[in-house]
Amino acid sequence: MLKIKLTRIGKRNQPHFRIVVNEARDKRDGKYVESLGHYAPAETPKILKIDSERFEHWLKQGAQPTETVAALYTRFKSEEPFPAKTKQKLNRKAKARLAAEKSASAEAKADEETKAAKAAEVKAEKPAEETKEATPAPEAEPETKKEKQEEASK
Repeated sequence: MLKIKLTRIGKRNQPHFRIVVNEARDKRDGKYVESLGHYAPAETPKILKIDSERFEHWLKQGAQPTETVAALYTRFKSEEPFPAKTKQKLNRKAKARLAAEKSASAEAKADEETKAAKAAEVKAEKPAEETKEATPAPEAEPETKKEKQEEASK
C-alpha cells in the first residue's frame, strides 16, 4: 500500500521535510517513489510547496496521505496557509504587566467619562441667556468714498 508521507531532511534542530510517495512499511527516510513537494517549519515565514497535480494523481491511484500530510495539504489549498499568530505565550511577569496596563487604561477611560458627564451637567445647569454674551452690534462702516467723506464731515 502506498502512502504520501513526510521524510525528514535537514540538520539537527533545523527540520525540513520532503512530501513523498512511499510504501507504507518502508523506512521514513528511505527510498521513495516520487517527491511531491517540501515543507520547512523552522523558516520564518514557514515554507510549504506541494505539486497539486501530482498529489491528486497519487490520490486517484490509491495512495493514502498521513494525517500530517493531509492537514498540510488542506492548509496549502487555503489562501493563507500559515496566518500570523495573534496570541503569544506569556510568562507570569508579562501576564501581570498586561493585566496592570488593562486596569490602568480602564481607570483612565472611566475618569474621562466622569469628566465628560460633569461637563455636560454644568452646561445643562447654566441658563441659555447666561451663556450668551451680550455684544453690542457693530456699526455699519462706510464702503464707498462718498460715504467715508460724509462720515468724516460729521
